[in-house]
Amino acid sequence: MKNNYTKYLLVLLMALQTAFAISQEKQNLPHNLSETEKSLVSDYQFTSPRFSPPPSGSVRAAAEWEEVEYLLVTWNPNYPNILRQIVAAGVQECKVIITTQNETYVSNYLTTNGVDISNVTFLDVDWDSIWIRDYAGNTIYSDDVGELALTDWIYNRPRPNDDVMPIAHAAQVGIPLYTTNSGTNDLVNTGGNYMSDGLGNAFASKLILNENAAGNPYGVSVKTESQIDDIMQDYMGINRFVKMNTLPYDQIHHIDMHMKLLDEETILVSKYPPGIADGPQIEANIQYVLDNFQSPFGTPYEIEWIDAPPSTSGNYPNTGGPYNTYSNAVFVNKTIMVPTYRPEVDAPALAQYQELMPGYNIVGIDVDNPGENLINSLGAIHCITHTIGVADPLWIVHQPIDEANSGSTVMIEAMIKHISGVAQAKVFWREEGATTYNEVEMAPSNGDNWAADLTIPNTTTDIEYYIWAKAISGKELNRPIVAPEGYWTINVETLSVEEWAQNHISAAFPNPTTGKVSFNLNSIQGPVTVKIHNLLGQKLYETLIVDGNGIITLNLNKNWQGTLLITFEGNFGQIHKKVIKL
Repeated sequence: MKNNYTKYLLVLLMALQTAFAISQEKQNLPHNLSETEKSLVSDYQFTSPRFSPPPSGSVRAAAEWEEVEYLLVTWNPNYPNILRQIVAAGVQECKVIITTQNETYVSNYLTTNGVDISNVTFLDVDWDSIWIRDYAGNTIYSDDVGELALTDWIYNRPRPNDDVMPIAHAAQVGIPLYTTNSGTNDLVNTGGNYMSDGLGNAFASKLILNENAAGNPYGVSVKTESQIDDIMQDYMGINRFVKMNTLPYDQIHHIDMHMKLLDEETILVSKYPPGIADGPQIEANIQYVLDNFQSPFGTPYEIEWIDAPPSTSGNYPNTGGPYNTYSNAVFVNKTIMVPTYRPEVDAPALAQYQELMPGYNIVGIDVDNPGENLINSLGAIHCITHTIGVADPLWIVHQPIDEANSGSTVMIEAMIKHISGVAQAKVFWREEGATTYNEVEMAPSNGDNWAADLTIPNTTTDIEYYIWAKAISGKELNRPIVAPEGYWTINVETLSVEEWAQNHISAAFPNPTTGKVSFNLNSIQGPVTVKIHNLLGQKLYETLIVDGNGIITLNLNKNWQGTLLITFEGNFGQIHKKVIKL
């Protein structure tokens, strides 16, 4: 990726803005297509003569919880109070770029209302709507932690000023921009229907398939799912693109309206009362994910359900209520901004966020009030914000240890990368209730992996811990990013060896299965013999696992059918698990 794109982007932006100039009077466009826009789609030119090949080398799409340098918003004067609160929280964490053609008014409004704008930059380009999540570019890095750039897709709205705004953002920051806008790479996609874990996995609804299929209204080339996946891999580094059925009551079909990745293995999901609105389809989609995909750590995804609140009159989307959601939140370094509605439903939701994300500054912002009813335009906080990552990420990936036995030793492992290399890493830990942390040096274990053995004290007090790393360049970072105020917790138990094994050899996943099946042996130590029997007691398979700690995967013979009994034997005795083989 080359930074000499900047001058080209500036010149191109000026030409495009001139060509697309519109009047100063702005229609307050909803998240979905307005009635006027629906009549424009068939004649609008969505593709572009600009040619933007994909990056020449491998790239990685950043996760939302990684470090960001810029928060992006478009200032729509219909929502000044909501935007003011977003900027006020954002300037505490990073630089904020505000798109507006009325800098004097916006700066005066912010300062009059107590917002320090020393961290704010104003971008004087034209705009069409507030929904910047869908049309702004998405952060990528070369070679995992190398050069910063943005990837932009074709925007699925006839809103020319919004569509070219990524050019302005890239020029403002001075980084390359790659766009899926020409040839067979002419991919239509929107940021609200995209969620990445930073490890090459992403989620979307099947809207992306429909919008690039035969008969699409955008004039883009017809693409199979495999071809879409290839484009996402080339431009974003996405290796596994999970797509779920669209929801009947979500008019925009963006997954950020009902789910959110909180980390690499945890998904926060909107919950409706049984049988209500999109609840059944959401539940089916999540079950599809659990049945067919594992987290990047090889374990089942952890699903956290959060109630979707009804309207004040008790209505949900199926009875005319708004599409209220708490998942439509945005990470900005150590702050999470969450849409809110009214105190009686917000209080438990914000408390749940704080419990799930300890140490983060949880900021609730009302999107459902008579003066600024953003949610009635089919969007919330995530929809009207976007971010650009830092130029020199110190990337730390770790699967938290959930449980350990009193007096045992657990290995804390992390993948740590920086463009200059990693100089040092440590695990900081303390018993719950303590005010100071102990520290254990981590050592390089394999490539970019670092590890340390942590001996759990002989008590039943839970352990709180975090990981710190220092790059050769001198940059330092914690994971969680909010540490030491935020941390992971190891639940400490006092169990016999057999009880520990029974509780901590996981259930089979996926189950039922048509082929492979996996188990998490967690911190089970020593060799483990694995046997498979059918219900007739016939032994079908036996193998020895030299080191039982971690994930094991068994390839089940295609001729085995029905219920299978999996037996684990070791120093802990015998543990039995059942698998349904289809």
